[in-house]
Amino acid sequence: MGASWTFAVARDDLDRTTVVDGGTPDLAGGEVLLRVDRVGLTANNVTYAVLGDAMRYWEFFPPEPRGLGSRWGLPPLWGFADVVGSATPGIVEGQRFYGYLPPAGHLVVRPDRVDERGFRDASEHRAGLPSPYNSYRVTTGDPAYRPADEDLLILLRPLFFTSFMLADQVADNDFYGASALLLSSASSKTAYAAAFELRSGGPRLIGLTSAGNVGFTRSLGCYDEVLSYDDIGALAGEPTVYLDLSGAPAVRAGLREHLGDRLVRDIAVGLTGQVPNAAAAGEVFFAPVQMRKRGQDWGRAELDRRFADSWQRFSRDVAGRIDIRVAEGPEAFRAAWREVLAGRVPPSVGQIVQL
Repeated sequence: MGASWTFAVARDDLDRTTVVDGGTPDLAGGEVLLRVDRVGLTANNVTYAVLGDAMRYWEFFPPEPRGLGSRWGLPPLWGFADVVGSATPGIVEGQRFYGYLPPAGHLVVRPDRVDERGFRDASEHRAGLPSPYNSYRVTTGDPAYRPADEDLLILLRPLFFTSFMLADQVADNDFYGASALLLSSASSKTAYAAAFELRSGGPRLIGLTSAGNVGFTRSLGCYDEVLSYDDIGALAGEPTVYLDLSGAPAVRAGLREHLGDRLVRDIAVGLTGQVPNAAAAGEVFFAPVQMRKRGQDWGRAELDRRFADSWQRFSRDVAGRIDIRVAEGPEAFRAAWREVLAGRVPPSVGQIVQL
């Protein structure tokens, strides 16, 4: 199985990184050893680090058992991992799982609720953390999985999950009575996917983005109008819901000044920058809350089916729009992290690291 390694960032300075080597972890009864195979790096992962303390993201993969002190953090990633050792009935070597993974060569999990869909990690330190992040889907029991789409799933599935549930919540609330939905960071994959879901039968969709990304965002074809942040004053004075994916205080302030009481809802969705601004919003969207609601409304199987259907439509649309770039190994991971952290990755590029 080879030696294991771990990549970590300084919690008080995300540009400071370290890579430490270590042996392959041993298993106790009821545990499973996953070899982390292939992961993605997006602005979403930077968000996990920025909000690591506030939203407890640092707690998913504690650094101490890996020879690191508490001043270091392991930013969670999404990707695929293979079972290379199992002391748990129902989990066998060779199975491939999609889920929340550390920037490391291996992960030890303690599977619970094992079924044809996968399992939940019941490790003690994850017991109080949001349950959707503790679920691992086996590829053979996942209606959204196709082998050819692995890299798209790595890059976009967690974002699309947020987008899918956001669009569903907005529609579920009759668009809050608005005639326009305004999305910041409109060139981001999360915003684009939400717009893709919302683009028919609802209010006008308006994308806000940086001046340099206006052309790309218009080319996506899912917004009725695209404006740069400098052109907020050109917005029509109509009842508007603001879905904020940028977290930029100046944008929020400009919108409130321009729209006044015509800004009928101000919802912080996810922060792609490093200026947390959720506290200034009217409310914060958290995808697992809407997922739990729909799980009760529809049942888990129907929720999975609807998600898979939407994902297949979206993945076909987006496949030709993303330049997927694959690097290999811990040093490549370090370089990719710094690129994403500095905001130097174009919205048309998706970064994959083969570990």
